This record gives sequence, structure tokens and C-alpha cells, in this order.
Amino acid sequence: MGGLTSVEICAGAGGQALGLQQAGFAHEAVIELDPDACETLRLNRGGEWKIIEGDVHDQDGRGFAGIDLLAGGIPCPPFSIAGKQLGAGDDRDLFPRALRLAAEARPRAVLLENVRGLAGRRFDGYRIQVLTCLRVLGYRTWWREIQASEHGVPQLRPRFVLVAIQHRWSDRFTWPAPSARRPPTVGETLHDLMAARGWPGADGWAARACGIAPTIVGGSKKHGGPDLGPTRAQVVAGHAPGPDFPPGQPPKLTVAMVARLQGFPDSWLFSGRKTAAYRQVGNAFPPPAARALGAAIRQALDR
Repeated sequence: MGGLTSVEICAGAGGQALGLQQAGFAHEAVIELDPDACETLRLNRGGEWKIIEGDVHDQDGRGFAGIDLLAGGIPCPPFSIAGKQLGAGDDRDLFPRALRLAAEARPRAVLLENVRGLAGRRFDGYRIQVLTCLRVLGYRTWWREIQASEHGVPQLRPRFVLVAIQHRWSDRFTWPAPSARRPPTVGETLHDLMAARGWPGADGWAARACGIAPTIVGGSKKHGGPDLGPTRAQVVAGHAPGPDFPPGQPPKLTVAMVARLQGFPDSWLFSGRKTAAYRQVGNAFPPPAARALGAAIRQALDR
């Protein structure tokens, strides 16, 4: 597949960018501020993608005029339902910058994702402002909560997704249908990695890990390290459990294990120290979900 171009902002470790590439989009630029995440992008696609290490505030969308898709995982602090409640208008809110880039570049489609907290009633007015801006620019808009588990990701990970398509191509857009196959369990997904160093408890652990994972939380540089779900349990290990690890003791997960739970291929490398690498994984948009959304948008644009 080929022929459709995109620009990715707030790319992080590249989860959404990878999924969109798998759906047939060629990235003209991938923009990210965090140095570790940029190094991750270079490790995996440095010879293929133009990786811009910089602030999205400083980008001029006119340099990307004519692209097919503007996409990004907009940072979530203004809309998070965990921790301190922040209001729309917080200086970390990058939706206005994304809308400015859309106005300058005029892509045929826009794809932005955020946490489900943005769907709350307290942000009704804010969402209306965003949609009004896009409609004035000539887009038809949709907003929906997407579950990553519906697209093969072994994790309960809801995201609130905005799609906007210029009217000429909007009639053929439909949201991707959930997969007919159930997502694999955590045990099915990670058994070989848990057993890789000879841990005698791997089989029993995999049998007990018979559901999908809770939402993986990446943490932030300001508020501490990574955790798995609302229990805030620390999960980062340097390596899989070995033969001396007690069979009945719950093991910590490695970065590679959590990357699988996010839907990354094993070949995707993460730069930085353990906590920095985990943060990138935990904050990523699962590539399989991005691929499904990208394929739905591509179907509309390929009319």
C-alpha cells in the first residue's frame, strides 16, 4: 500500500505512527519533543521517517500543505480523570496547536486521540469549540471512545478519538468494526517471555493470567514512574524471572512484556533507561488500534 501521506505530532514512542504506517500512510514528518522518545523513533525508523525533535508550538503547518492526514496523540493532562483535575485551557493543552496546524496544512483528514476523560460532561463546551473550529475549516467530524481490546490488544485501554475528514471524502468514513476474535489473554501473550530464563512458575502464572490487562499507565517525569492500572503497582523489572524465583510469587513485567501488551512488535526498540523506556510504552497508543483507525480513514480517502 502507498500513496497517502501523513504528519504525526506528539508522536511519543511511535505507536500511532507505526499503526498508521501499517495502514498505508507514509509519514512526511514525525514530531516529538522528548529526547528519549525521539531516539526510539530514530532506532526504529531513522532511515525512513523525517523525525523532528522539537515543540509542536514551533511547527509551521504550511510546510506540510497537501498532506492527506494530520495525526497525533495529544497529551492528556488537561482532561485526565486521575490525580489533579485540570481545566481546559491549561498550558499543556495542545488541541489549539493541532487545530492551527490543520488550518495551515489543510490535510484531507485529521486523527487525534486522548484519554476518555475528555468525553466527560465537564468538557462538553470544550469539545463543541474544537468541532466548531474544524467544521469552519470544512471538515465533517466524529468523536468516539475506542477500546483497544476490540482490535486485538490484550489490554483494557479506552481512548477518546477524534476523526475529521473534508466533506468531499467524508461520506465513506465508518468507524472500524471490532474484531470478531477475542484478544489474547495476558498469559497467552507473555508466557514465552516469562519462561525465557527458566522460571518454574511460568506455566502456572500464565494459566492464572487468564484475562486481558488493566490499562497500562506510563507515569510522567513530574509525578513519578510507571505503574499498571489503578492499583499503582510498580511493574518494571530488568529481566524475566529466573529459575530461583519463587513459583507462586507474582513477577514484575519487563519493558518488552509491557510493549507486547500495548501491541508493539517485538522488533520495536525503546531508548533510554528502564523507567524512561517504560514510560514511552505506557503512554503509547497501541499500534493495532491505530492501524484499524488508519485503514478506516484510508478507505474514505481512497474513494
